[in-house]
Amino acid sequence: MGLLDNNSMRLLQKSLDYTWLKQRIIGENIANAETPGYKARYLTFEDELRRNLKGTDGKTNLVRNAINNSHARIKTKKEETMRLDGNNVNTDVENVELARTQLQYEYLVRQLNDQLTRLRIVIEGR
Repeated sequence: MGLLDNNSMRLLQKSLDYTWLKQRIIGENIANAETPGYKARYLTFEDELRRNLKGTDGKTNLVRNAINNSHARIKTKKEETMRLDGNNVNTDVENVELARTQLQYEYLVRQLNDQLTRLRIVIEGR
């Protein structure tokens, strides 16, 4: 296992990929808010990761497998709509979720930068 190939970095990478895709899906929902019959979509990842991590007891190889086997899945919201055209996008909810996801992405980027800074300090021997 290399310096950049550890469970922390793998989890950061998966989380960044998830939040990037989530922003795209939310953007598509907002863009289709006026499209008749469009059903809003959403991503799942966190629950699957949590389930996969359960029972690993922090064992490095089991944690690595849990992270690697957790994937974002796109699903369609089934909830009914009050609109006559069948569209179920709630732009207020989507905008709040987009703001939350953007903050989460920024936090993850900061975590990645901090991780790389710590590695650089160790390599330089400071």
